[in-house]
Amino acid sequence: MNRLAPLLFIFLCLFFTYNSAAQDWKYDLEEAKDLAKEKDQKIVLFFTGSDWCPPCIKLERNVLSSKEFEEFAKQKYVWLKADFPRRRKNKSSISSDQKRKNAALAKQYNKRKLFPAILILNKEGMVLGATGYRNDLDVHGYISLLTSFDAFGE
Repeated sequence: MNRLAPLLFIFLCLFFTYNSAAQDWKYDLEEAKDLAKEKDQKIVLFFTGSDWCPPCIKLERNVLSSKEFEEFAKQKYVWLKADFPRRRKNKSSISSDQKRKNAALAKQYNKRKLFPAILILNKEGMVLGATGYRNDLDVHGYISLLTSFDAFGE
């Protein structure tokens, strides 16, 4: 049994490293805007309730984390996430500074507190388009929808 422990540890490290690299999420609007300007990309702002919102969880699991969507996304967008968990352990894992940033993002971009919400922003932070969870769209549908927002406001 002791001989398996190192192998299990290596496997778990690789598993979590691979899964955590799914999207390169940013958590600060100014950082996202600076990066978008540097890379000449748009910003995807994702409002989620990661531990209580079933459509948020489905969207992240079935679309945003898919290999095809990741490839598309890293070429075109800077990713900005505002998470609003409700479970005590998850709420406490977010710093007070991050909670303030998320609240500011919600005040500016999601006043009605709709979850999930996906907004496409230009490099200056102007909203080009918005959507939420749509069970009629698969990965290809979301790619088409988000791409259609790119033409607005430019």
